[in-house]
Amino acid sequence: MAEALTARQTQILKSLIDEYIETAIPVGSENLDKKYNLGVSPATIRSEMNILTKNGYLKQPHTSSGRIPTPLAMKFYIDQLMEEKQMSLTEEVKTKEDVWDSRKDLDSLLIEATKVLADKTKNIAVAATDEGKIWRAGFSNIFLNPEFSEVETCASVFSVIEEVDKMTELFFQKAISGSSIDVLFGEDLGWPGFNTVGIVATHFNVYGKNAALGVIGPARLSYPTVIPILKYFRTLMEEVSL
Repeated sequence: MAEALTARQTQILKSLIDEYIETAIPVGSENLDKKYNLGVSPATIRSEMNILTKNGYLKQPHTSSGRIPTPLAMKFYIDQLMEEKQMSLTEEVKTKEDVWDSRKDLDSLLIEATKVLADKTKNIAVAATDEGKIWRAGFSNIFLNPEFSEVETCASVFSVIEEVDKMTELFFQKAISGSSIDVLFGEDLGWPGFNTVGIVATHFNVYGKNAALGVIGPARLSYPTVIPILKYFRTLMEEVSL
């Protein structure tokens, strides 16, 4: 079990994750000291970051002093620290209008839903049913992230997403916590080439079928934005099939 964090360690960890989500660059103590009002010296920040690293919340990808959050840290951040950025009423109405005309047919509905979800989140969107049918959109969005700047990395990620069995396993065997939203990390899945990936998924029933909709992107996905969007899509998918 991970060590309980002090209030100061929690504040440092939240600031570091916020910064990493925004920049995709390993975060150092000097950066945190300059940008965030933490109320302690860079030396103290460094000391606390060393403790957070020892306890499994941070890791050092290179020999520089910068750190990045581990899946353990991201889960803690999502569960206890982040503030969800709700969609505006205007955004909800626009999203509903974009998919509403496709509601009479499951295939058309999920084609349109993945397109709209990919556009709104600027990541890859995947829909699936437990019968093994998969819909995907937004592959080009992955190139917006520096984590996927190498062709080999993108090829590995695309290869997994294109496998029907893998996507069915992901949505109906791995992401099954029973909550409205599931968050998984490629690092925990152990799939080749998937270490840098984060997944947010939701489940719903549409036209009598068990279905899922998810966003796949970097492990530093903007969870405060992506999670509320997926929650809205879940509600929308259930509403259109009534």
